[in-house]
Amino acid sequence: MSRVFGTALHGVEGVAVEVEVRLSAQLPRVDVVGLPEAAVRESASRVRAAIASLGHPFPDRRVTVNLAPAGLRKSGAGLDLPIAVGILAASGAVESSELHGVALVGELALDGRLRPVRGALAQTLAAREAGCSRIIVPTDNAAEAGITPDIEVRAAPDLGAVIAHLLGAEPLPVAQATLDLERPPADGPDLRDVRGQEAAKRALEVAAAGGHALLFRGAPGSGKTMLARRLRGVLPDLDFESAIEVTRIHGAAGRIPDGAGVVCERPFRAPHHSASAAGLLGGGNPPLPGEVSLAHRGVLFLDELPEFERRSLEALRQVLEMRHVVIARARYACTFPADFQFVAAANPCPCGWRESGVRDCRCDDGSIARYASRMSGPLLDRIDLHVGVAPVAWKDLDGYASGDDTASVRGRVTRARGVQRVRGADAGYRCNAEIPDAILDATVRATPEARRLLGSAVDRCALSARAARRVLKVARTIADLAEEVRVDRAALAEALSYRGDTASNR
Repeated sequence: MSRVFGTALHGVEGVAVEVEVRLSAQLPRVDVVGLPEAAVRESASRVRAAIASLGHPFPDRRVTVNLAPAGLRKSGAGLDLPIAVGILAASGAVESSELHGVALVGELALDGRLRPVRGALAQTLAAREAGCSRIIVPTDNAAEAGITPDIEVRAAPDLGAVIAHLLGAEPLPVAQATLDLERPPADGPDLRDVRGQEAAKRALEVAAAGGHALLFRGAPGSGKTMLARRLRGVLPDLDFESAIEVTRIHGAAGRIPDGAGVVCERPFRAPHHSASAAGLLGGGNPPLPGEVSLAHRGVLFLDELPEFERRSLEALRQVLEMRHVVIARARYACTFPADFQFVAAANPCPCGWRESGVRDCRCDDGSIARYASRMSGPLLDRIDLHVGVAPVAWKDLDGYASGDDTASVRGRVTRARGVQRVRGADAGYRCNAEIPDAILDATVRATPEARRLLGSAVDRCALSARAARRVLKVARTIADLAEEVRVDRAALAEALSYRGDTASNR
């Protein structure tokens, strides 16, 4: 009998699996137990062929493979390598003492080659948490798994190299990856390329500085999408912890580009409006993260917001509040992180030209009401900044580009985020959008004049209690950009101006 450590994926989290192999004097057969999925049950054929390719005889006895814990369903082919090594150890080809503290991950080809697996980083983290000091992964997963601290990662091209390493004949190379989190100065589209729209640019800066949700409304061609696609550029660079989170999610989803290994930039996800609720939130069997999780620590952009299915949009309401997704099914429940910067764009009416001053709108009142009703009040109430984007005159489009570039705005945003991170270190929040309600008043520190202005605006515009709290958070961000200790009347007035469209539409 032998015991080997392997790992498996459960959502975006890795789970340590103890692979027990027992040889018994019964009719030759391979039994895999412990709630294996189809890909795990089929590993017996791959393992048999891979061991034969090395010239090792496969045990001519009953082989029982148990995957513990038995109550957790195992999926994926990453358990091929620990099963193969466990069989070789049980038959005496490998010393069991060499397997102490070692985890193995990898899918086997019939000729013994190791193919990459999804979620190598998450599985390496799980092996470290289980007490393993070393892990062997396929060569193609070395860059992803190698960034894990406090565990030795070895990269193997095939099963033969793994056996040679365990026998001490030829050690495997250590995978050492580094994160280059500093963004080049000219990375991505520049904010200065957007002509005019100074008010919208200011709103974009405020949203980025505080992590606030943002909605652009305006006629087609007014620059809504251009502005939204430049939001990622003004956000601060990822820190090491966030880069690990993003890489773990994208690795579990199999979305890391070939050769990249590590995600060093903030994600930008822009799903089409035909995306289903499952595509946005995640799901499937085995469960995979959706667009909201793939946008974790980055930007989720929904263009033509009213064109999305009502069910898909309503599913975002809880995500914007909780910043994670719980996928609950009959046989499993998975939690996916979903802490993203939300930005959306919408036309004012079905034809798009209402109050644009460019063309006449021919939509009747009924069609306009039906179009607006696709975005529910509770969803709009969770969006902090509502900004109207008017068409730009030709004289502004034909002139020279003006205004701050992306690097300048990113500098101000980074300074404001740094202040918020220090202020929220004890309370457990990163930016102003995450300030807990229990400490909101003490954190905002609004002046009496500002609070009186907010009170009159709540009564006049019929703002909800949630909207009032979000106005205070936006005002705190505006004060942080101005390096003010307290929120004055001017900061609160600007924050209220970003709720005007919604208040008038309701």
